[in-house]
Amino acid sequence: MNRRTRRNRVWFRNTCEDKPASMPPSDPERRFLAQQRVGHLATADRGAVPHVVPVCFAIEGDALYITVDEKPKRSGGTTLKRLRNIAENPAVTIIVDRYDENWEKLGWVMLRGCAEILTQGSEHDDAQALLRSRYPQLQSMQIAHHPVIAIRIERTISWGNLSALV
Repeated sequence: MNRRTRRNRVWFRNTCEDKPASMPPSDPERRFLAQQRVGHLATADRGAVPHVVPVCFAIEGDALYITVDEKPKRSGGTTLKRLRNIAENPAVTIIVDRYDENWEKLGWVMLRGCAEILTQGSEHDDAQALLRSRYPQLQSMQIAHHPVIAIRIERTISWGNLSALV
């Protein structure tokens, strides 16, 4: 997301409207993503206030999926901040990293793209099934009626040691 500040005003150019060439993850990046269990989703509202939350994810083709599950996340009937942010500003980033005290094992993959909130349909249902297969904890949860965040991957950046570690 590009921004320009002048006298406390912020203007944004929504990168989702620019439709840049897709740079999906490479095979080594996909293997790294498959090994990791948690990512950190970064969203921002229309005022550029950032919001980062840990998420479970699954990747299929050029899309990454995140579901809203049944764990308590809020009080009252308000929509989750990440969903409100995506509705206002669909440009998102997710970073998936591996930390180790041995810094030769450090690595991360960052995916940038446009997020879409899926509430029903075959892609929604397929994403839920994919997430359930990756995370057994979701099997007992009633998530079918919860939204899925679909991130259309536009750019992939990685760093460090992405190889499988024993």
